[in-house]
Amino acid sequence: MTFKAYLVEDSPVIRENLVGFLEDVADAQVVASASTEDEAVTWLRMHTDEWDLTIVDLFLKRGNGLGVLHACRNRAPHQKVIVLSNYATPDMRERSEQLGADAFFDKSAELDELVAYCERVGASHG
Repeated sequence: MTFKAYLVEDSPVIRENLVGFLEDVADAQVVASASTEDEAVTWLRMHTDEWDLTIVDLFLKRGNGLGVLHACRNRAPHQKVIVLSNYATPDMRERSEQLGADAFFDKSAELDELVAYCERVGASHG
């Protein structure tokens, strides 16, 4: 079943690839994207009920993904927030979890796990 995804990623190439992946493989509808922390936080505050999954990169054009995670702390129970980053150190995984991330995936090594997670999110909306 289709779910609504929001992307916070500053690389246009990665963002474009994620949109294609989410729409083709995960049966998601990408509703919007942001490349900075401020842009993401503003969108999330103005569209509190318009997303099911937010995917956040840690390093953004301005600001960082940790601030975006913090902005998602009062989300609805069905809304999931995951981190997708090349900076997948144990410390960053732990810090992301402390800030409320539901999952953390390494961009270069854990895409199969990301696919499986998105499939679970989609199934929960069916």
